[in-house]
Amino acid sequence: MVSSARVWIVSIVALASFASAVPSCDYASIRRVENQETGGVTFAGFVLSLATTAAVHFGDIAEPGTGERLEPNLTAAAQMIDIIAMLQQKTRGNLADEEARLIEDLLYELRLRFVQAQQGEKRIIEP
Repeated sequence: MVSSARVWIVSIVALASFASAVPSCDYASIRRVENQETGGVTFAGFVLSLATTAAVHFGDIAEPGTGERLEPNLTAAAQMIDIIAMLQQKTRGNLADEEARLIEDLLYELRLRFVQAQQGEKRIIEP
């Protein structure tokens, strides 16, 4: 069985590939991006944005602003993992089962990736 985090991470890579093909835009001109289902930002979307930032810091996906892959920055990746872990701790008992499972799976995958990156292993995801 494929974990939901792995599916989301693959989705992140696919979105990053798509985003790199789209010309840059002026983010200051965007007033609000709304989720069609809820009318706003979702918890899952927020957590996935943090995981995407971690993937950029691992050098696994291109930086959205430049379209270039950066050299791995494990300190910054660890900070993103710590932020997601803090959110998990602070929201414990207040999340839907789906959200709790997503954050748990993401943390597992990101921590595994961190250990692999420390050992000098290349990306676990090849776009």
